[in-house]
Amino acid sequence: MTDWRLIDSGLCDAAYNMALDEAIAISVRNSNAPPTLRFYNWRCTSVSLGSFQKIADINIEYCINNNIPVVRRPTGGRGILHGDELTYSFSARNEGFFSGGLLETYHRLSLAFQSSLHRMGLKVTIKTQRESVANLTRSPLCFKSTSYGEISLDGKKLIGSAQKRWKDGFLQQGSIPYSIDYEKIDLVFKTIAPSLRQSKEILGLRKLIPNFEHEKFKEYIKSAFEEIFNITFIVSHPSPHEQRLALLLLSEKYQHPHWTLRTTKNTMSYNNNEISKKALQG
Repeated sequence: MTDWRLIDSGLCDAAYNMALDEAIAISVRNSNAPPTLRFYNWRCTSVSLGSFQKIADINIEYCINNNIPVVRRPTGGRGILHGDELTYSFSARNEGFFSGGLLETYHRLSLAFQSSLHRMGLKVTIKTQRESVANLTRSPLCFKSTSYGEISLDGKKLIGSAQKRWKDGFLQQGSIPYSIDYEKIDLVFKTIAPSLRQSKEILGLRKLIPNFEHEKFKEYIKSAFEEIFNITFIVSHPSPHEQRLALLLLSEKYQHPHWTLRTTKNTMSYNNNEISKKALQG
């Protein structure tokens, strides 16, 4: 039986969450760490944008005036208002279980999350059909549509996930809402109609599961991964190198306005190999 790594980071700042996810992914891709599942939360209500999403999709002035941090993920997809939720990331090399490409990787990971939700009493399903590009890009909000491999209950998406892929590995990030602040979503995200406050088309787990327990849910996810992939998780922490690399990615990328606010005319190149070398020297 193979050992994988489980890191539970708890509450972290928005930009640091992104930096640490990418630092771990780099370490895993370089074979310095085994496949790694990370759980984390957000120190305060925050917004994350997909790596190629337009900043115009959100009301940036509202976010600034209400102290809502805005970060851009390394992964794709669309915007998420993070708050009362469990966020996860998973990093692995493109080998073994994950040698089949994007869609197969999504599906395999979704099987583990589906199993954990079944254990919580929810009869969720995994979408096995691909959506048209038009349907996937109509809304700036991640949870407004369900794409291949994602998990839903009665047509309502319960987990929003996105990937960043390299030749040697990948990073998948996902958000599992516990409760939904419909009013704040309406204020943060533009071009959403009808109002989420009226439609209630996004649901959190606290609404669906009586006496929902955060720690029990994380344990169910851990057990489901171990069973489906026939592995054992070793509970761990980021290595010293990953922590140094995360701090460099934080200062040189995820806190930098050229990354967060970038448009087609305002881009910046990020050489992660150079950043990684700096971390080794530090």
